Amino acid sequence: MPDPTPPDTPAKSRFYHHPLAFLATWRSFPAYELLSYFFMYSGTVMFAYGIRTYTTQTYLLLILSVATMYAGFFAALIWNDITDKDIDAVVHPDRPIPRQRISPRRFFAIALLFSALTFLFAILISPWCLILVGGAALFVAVHDKYLKKRVKFPAYSEIFTPVQWLVVPLFGFFAVWSALPHCVDFSITAPLLGTLSIERADLLPMALLVLFTYFADDAHDIAEGILDCDGDRRIGVRTYATSFGPRVAAAVSFAMFVLAGILGILLYLYSILSLIFLLPFLALWAYTLFFSFRLLQAKDPQQQKDLGRLVGRKGYNLLLFSYVLLFLDVLIQLLLSYPRSC
Repeated sequence: MPDPTPPDTPAKSRFYHHPLAFLATWRSFPAYELLSYFFMYSGTVMFAYGIRTYTTQTYLLLILSVATMYAGFFAALIWNDITDKDIDAVVHPDRPIPRQRISPRRFFAIALLFSALTFLFAILISPWCLILVGGAALFVAVHDKYLKKRVKFPAYSEIFTPVQWLVVPLFGFFAVWSALPHCVDFSITAPLLGTLSIERADLLPMALLVLFTYFADDAHDIAEGILDCDGDRRIGVRTYATSFGPRVAAAVSFAMFVLAGILGILLYLYSILSLIFLLPFLALWAYTLFFSFRLLQAKDPQQQKDLGRLVGRKGYNLLLFSYVLLFLDVLIQLLLSYPRSC
């Protein structure tokens, strides 16, 4: 979609005259990506709840969880655009701040709006969910604004950036544990927060999903870091590519893709997931490893950057589509099975 206003139009005027057009063209999100987030956010709750009877309360929780996660996603992404404007001026000059389609101050106001919506939807579920998204928001704000440009530990940025994604699998379990009736093995009660009722059998699947999410996201992030290497080095951001070079970054990315696939298999073995998840997941994993291996073999700097961009996209799709498969697996099992109670 073309830019709705001429390039020389002031940023303030552009946003006020065409706010919806601006938000629609802010990032070139593929349609499948935005749809995949719905499956991801609802699938984590369904996975945590298991094959049980759904009630009005369950469906309401699903709606609030999806709304919370969508709002939080956009808030974090906008905040990243604001804090990385110097890097984007080099490697992503088409983004709205480098193109002067909007000022950082006005973009910050939009981020605050999405953040407020995130907190509102979360508290409607439970105080535990509010604490979880609040902690994630604090981490993103401090990490993006200060730490990743100041901490000199090698590869710091790519070690810690994927942590923000861990709120997605954790939120599904926290929402179920704090807001839905289910089997309970032990509880955690805190003042003002209420009770978190935990089923012991959920802990291993939750841990495996959290670890899969971390390594799958980090693998794609490291590959994309090869493309952003020049901009990151200029600003002082420590990634694997800036700390150790593109070839080491490609090797680490490949190793993390391998580990993510193993964790996906373990998730199938130790959870309610079935072959509906496993078989297409294995095909998707092999497809991603093929491109990651090509990046591992590349020696030409320009080829490394081109393949880094490609592997970054393929790796992100591995993360997204794995959650889509998780959602479809649980949904099909729900449709084919009689509801089970505790």
